[in-house]
Amino acid sequence: MTRAVFEPVTGRAEPQHASRLMEKDKAMTTLALVDDDENIVASLKMFFEAEGYQVRAYHDGEAALPALTDSPPDIAILDIKMPKMDGMELLRRLRQTSELPVIFLTSKDEEIDEVIGFNIGADDFVRKPCSNRLLAERVKAVLRRARGASAVPEEGDVKAIVRGKLVLDPNRHACTWDGKPVRLTVTEFLILQALAARPGYVKSRDQLMDAAYDDQIYVDDRTIDSHIKRLRKKFREVTDEFDAIETLYGVGYRYTE
Repeated sequence: MTRAVFEPVTGRAEPQHASRLMEKDKAMTTLALVDDDENIVASLKMFFEAEGYQVRAYHDGEAALPALTDSPPDIAILDIKMPKMDGMELLRRLRQTSELPVIFLTSKDEEIDEVIGFNIGADDFVRKPCSNRLLAERVKAVLRRARGASAVPEEGDVKAIVRGKLVLDPNRHACTWDGKPVRLTVTEFLILQALAARPGYVKSRDQLMDAAYDDQIYVDDRTIDSHIKRLRKKFREVTDEFDAIETLYGVGYRYTE
């Protein structure tokens, strides 16, 4: 396996002017690392703990699966190439019951791996070697999206979106179709929310990227297509007749009631 070169841990404190709310949120954030390279795990564990995260570490997917299922962290960083159970299989099994935000950290550089990763529900893909600081920013970006999709406002709830049989509740990150729950990842929820907010209006792939991804994250058109494919599959597991997401080839997608 290619070994990543990570920047040394400095233990540098956050700026003093950072808000207490941000520090409280970070202190409550639990991050899981799953990688068979003990040096990388040790380096990242020290770094993220210095940043204020609670870190749990595992060295193979088989050991991580029950822990991530029984006591989910706020976010997980998974390697792909691991013994016993690789990262792809670990994510497949997690996605059967969990929408835990997941970042793949991998030395594999083939585009097909990234496509497969997004297809099975990854939230981001970071290639080794990378700096600890860059990885930390990607973690923050995914967490912002996750919390933004499920946060309850201080004053009153955000109104749920009701479109025929579809109900989207951003306050609880809940989605139902004809009263039946549909489990969506953060990215899937945000894409569907953008489409359902204005039924009949076409959303380009760029617009859906803006709705679902932080500005610091770049994804290509095929990533959005992969998420749409997963959305349709999940709804068709509830009803074979689902056809509310329409493709306009060369233009984008729209939600039709």
